[in-house]
Amino acid sequence: MIRACLVLSMAAALTVAGTAAAHAQPVPPCTFTLSAPSVVQNADGAVVAATVTPLECGWGAEPNYSVACLQLSGNSGPTTCTQSRGRDAARILYAPHIPGAGYTATGRGCGRWVGQPPAHLCQHLGPQNATL
Repeated sequence: MIRACLVLSMAAALTVAGTAAAHAQPVPPCTFTLSAPSVVQNADGAVVAATVTPLECGWGAEPNYSVACLQLSGNSGPTTCTQSRGRDAARILYAPHIPGAGYTATGRGCGRWVGQPPAHLCQHLGPQNATL
């Protein structure tokens, strides 16, 4: 009888100890937006632009950095990216604009709690596709 109680209590303890609780990851401290690729004019003529902009942060948080990237859709070539710090928007310009080509914009925004190291959880954005 004692042996049966001991076996049952050990089995129950191992069952509880062996069960890993699934925890949801915390949300990033800030949210960001990604614009769709669009054609803009600059000194070099027509270029394609996309922008990652900080939208809002929770109490005690601030934007740390933003990254905006553009690539020709269906192209295995390199993705062109740019980065900004703090509350500044990251705006990528891709030249030259090829009329009728498809473009894919992606990005990410990372926030931080004030007085703390940057948060490891960033908001991944996109892809946003456009034929221009």
